[in-house]
Amino acid sequence: MTAPAYGFRDAELRSPVLRALNWAGARLAALGLTVPSLASEAIVRAAQKRAGCRDMGGDSFGEPLERFLTAAREEADLNPFGRLAVKGMLVDSLCNRIELARWAREHPEIRDERIQAPWVIVGLPRTGTSLLSILLGLDPEARALLHWEAARLIPPPTLATAGEDPRIAQNARQLARLLKLNPAIGAMHPFGATIAQECVALFMLDVRTLGVETQAFVPSYGRWLQGCDMRPAYAQHQLALQALQSTQPTERWVLKTPNHLWCLETLLETYPDARVLWTHRDPGKVITSLASLVNALQRMFTHRRDPLPVAQEWLGKSRFAIESGMAYDDRNRGDWCQHVRFEELMRDPIGSVHAIYARHGQTPTALHVRRMQVWMRERGRHSEGRHVYHPEDFGWTYDGLAESFGAYRARYDIPRE
Repeated sequence: MTAPAYGFRDAELRSPVLRALNWAGARLAALGLTVPSLASEAIVRAAQKRAGCRDMGGDSFGEPLERFLTAAREEADLNPFGRLAVKGMLVDSLCNRIELARWAREHPEIRDERIQAPWVIVGLPRTGTSLLSILLGLDPEARALLHWEAARLIPPPTLATAGEDPRIAQNARQLARLLKLNPAIGAMHPFGATIAQECVALFMLDVRTLGVETQAFVPSYGRWLQGCDMRPAYAQHQLALQALQSTQPTERWVLKTPNHLWCLETLLETYPDARVLWTHRDPGKVITSLASLVNALQRMFTHRRDPLPVAQEWLGKSRFAIESGMAYDDRNRGDWCQHVRFEELMRDPIGSVHAIYARHGQTPTALHVRRMQVWMRERGRHSEGRHVYHPEDFGWTYDGLAESFGAYRARYDIPRE
């Protein structure tokens, strides 16, 4: 079976700089010099130097960092650009951690901020989570985590400065460079400095996150992550929200990531009044689209060209997430979450938001409804293309996937697409 033609696999050919970087890295590797270093000590020192502080705010990040880097070195087959990207991602995250810890020491009052009754969307990717988070975030009393805020948390933007914060333009330029190198991903996932970001980005502060697995093929780290204690990651998650809320108050956060499905106990221990929304869609479409997306994200960073190992890894992750959520549902029958079906959300997005609010005895305000209506009218004007994917690219069939996830589909009445 040939690899699918994603259209971005020759990103090097569009970038002389990237081509030169990988060529130079290959020459150095032939001489026994692998650069940049993916040793944990080097990455921690780089983060401390950039932040101008050595206090990491605790050492809980140490084990996940070491496990991820070991897997990245031994399993991911990163090219020089991939090594540079992985190092940059980790240095950025640990720098954010250092700066957040310092901010909390200097502003201890932020720990008094209460994160009350947040909307928490826990569905798998490709199930309408982005649309739902955007619509909920249009409530004037709610707030979603924005991409640029997650990228550079500190200092937290204020009401007076958020509209013209230079970090917005900086993040927009970074995303534009990414899309220039890898334009196909623009049709697969919404990108933008000021759009809602998955709160999985806040787990990056402790390097316990599904997010790092989208950048590199690291199955041993993934297996560890599925069973690790997520409380240190949620502690960072909560502290980051408290810092952001202290300078831009909100009645309610809108959060989303499928990573929550793996650790619902810890999620609800941290946010006991969370309003959990579990989005459901035909798993065949979801997992095939997800396999295509993750292969797309990783392709620039690795020498590998076979899409099947990554696809199988994310098939397993999806199964683990669904089974974890179903097991929690078995143990906690009742009102711990609200189920949102993809086809209903797509058919009537604003009606779905009304139904979600009604569950809590509320109704969206007239302003919220008007904002949703305007956004839905504008939505089609910003499309970056159509994401095309086929299960045959990964050795699957839709019938086979439907049978494999039959118990899940039957339990939550999920139709085939």
